[in-house]
Amino acid sequence: MRLTLLKRVLVGKPMPLAQARHERLSKTVALAVFASDPLSSNAYATEEILLVLTLAGGAALSYSLPIALGISTLLAIVVISYRQTVQAYPQGGGAYLVAKDNIGQLPALIAAAALLTDYVLTVSVSVVAGIAALTSAVPALFPYRVILGVLAVAGVALGNLRGVRESGRLFAAPTYFFIVSILGMVGYGLIAAIFDLLPAAPYEPHHPGLEGIGLFLILRSYAAGCTALTGVEAVSNGVQALKPPEGRNAATLMTWLGVISIMMFLGITYLAYDFGIVPGGDETLVSKLARRLFGTGVFYFAVQAATMLILLLAANTSYADFPRLSSILARDRFVPRQFANQGDRLVFSNGILILSGFAIALIVVFAGDTHALLPLYAIGVFISFTLSQSGMVRRWLQLRTKGWRWRMCVNGAGAVATGVVMLTLAVTKFTEGAWIVVVVIPMLVAIFVAMHRHYEMVAVELSLEGFAPPPVFQHTVLVLIGDVHRGVVRAVQYARTLAPTAAVRAVYVETDPANTRKLEEKWGRWGLEVPLVVLTSPYRSLLRPLLEHLDQIQSRGDDHMVTIVLPEFLPRRWWQHLLHNQTALLVKGALLFRKNTVVADVPYLLGR
Repeated sequence: MRLTLLKRVLVGKPMPLAQARHERLSKTVALAVFASDPLSSNAYATEEILLVLTLAGGAALSYSLPIALGISTLLAIVVISYRQTVQAYPQGGGAYLVAKDNIGQLPALIAAAALLTDYVLTVSVSVVAGIAALTSAVPALFPYRVILGVLAVAGVALGNLRGVRESGRLFAAPTYFFIVSILGMVGYGLIAAIFDLLPAAPYEPHHPGLEGIGLFLILRSYAAGCTALTGVEAVSNGVQALKPPEGRNAATLMTWLGVISIMMFLGITYLAYDFGIVPGGDETLVSKLARRLFGTGVFYFAVQAATMLILLLAANTSYADFPRLSSILARDRFVPRQFANQGDRLVFSNGILILSGFAIALIVVFAGDTHALLPLYAIGVFISFTLSQSGMVRRWLQLRTKGWRWRMCVNGAGAVATGVVMLTLAVTKFTEGAWIVVVVIPMLVAIFVAMHRHYEMVAVELSLEGFAPPPVFQHTVLVLIGDVHRGVVRAVQYARTLAPTAAVRAVYVETDPANTRKLEEKWGRWGLEVPLVVLTSPYRSLLRPLLEHLDQIQSRGDDHMVTIVLPEFLPRRWWQHLLHNQTALLVKGALLFRKNTVVADVPYLLGR
């Protein structure tokens, strides 16, 4: 009762299924739910580009501008491609459904495994980056970054357990606060740069140049900055969470997401270049840029607060999509069916809890270090990008609807671009930790296939196709006793309702002959005319004589069913269970997989 009350306080009252349609999101709220991840990526994408370029010296930082333009072009291509996807698949499902419908089951499972992996990484990376923004402003909190990360994941999970619309409202304000703060900072920075409004920079600006730093380093830098694209596919996976018309609203969201994200990314990268911001140390690049523009005043802390909040809440994108994709996979019998169950608040609670557990584990294992987690990031999402756009190309080739040629060209360009980036990410980040993702995705696919085979096997074995009329069962009921008390008498009463009295008998395994006569005397008074069978056990074993007795009964034929009735008294307090033998639990475990054997537990509640 206390646990139920606590759940109601934290999660809220249960919602009827009929209210599900009213839990749909408007475009403004949906932007906060689905776009927080790709928008928040701008807080660290530029920094990751510059960190790689610094390996070739300060002059190489001039490459950040063309690299950022290349990434922005790729982002635009992906956004335009996904606009077509969400309108073609308004039922949601994203890369998994697109690949399943157009390419095949195996590519679909690869896409699903890649997305699920990326969603877990999104939560851990976003939260760790958010805590980094906090510790940049308040360095005293840096030693507690792991604890703060775990608490942040728990808070976001709790918000999502309360329901889709409620979590959307909760996270809308920080998302829009971040958009206004970053675009405001970028706008002010551009004006300050044009009109020379700021005092001399404490850094040396980087002059443009074409220094020969090597193609591999440029590719590594480009791959690192492609974290700016993570989360773009979120809208396609959650189309059904939007208000009707779902497809059109999702396409509009994709456009908003792309325009805002490109403006932020290019603005931050240009200002970092123009003001000579060098990444490194315990302070983030956005913090250094805001400090350069605003000093340590109110606006600086506003930018840091907005960045911290959006990064912490960017995990909400994964919480919107991981449970929904898991439910689709569960419906198709590739993951446990529990993932398809909606909780009290009409959300997929099991998916939310599993996602939180994995994300917390990553934060703890990698000690809350953003740069340690980022090499694992983005590969999964680019695999799903490539498979999704390839599936759309196949779709247009098959349907050949109006305008199919230019639609195919758009999705084809997206597939080629994201495929090239996917290979670049795999090669350039492989030794930095990306090999973990490369190994995990095939493992997940193998697990999906194994689960699917199990469910298919169960369905075949339970099918009534070709099933002959079942034989009439013969039934014997055995009441297993160790003493004669009120709980045993109640169990005997129950056993007599299951079969005629002639088919019911009590069984006592004799481990101490001195107690047998006393028990037989008590049974004569309270046995309710049910015969008592005493099984001798020279070696004081309870199970061996019982199992041999069952073998003897069931040897009469395969149609002989035996029900074991277990009297069990339950103490009032949990700790009092430790003071009693758990005989009933031992018997239930031994008989769990025995054919034609049913175990019925008859509890007798003490002190109630």
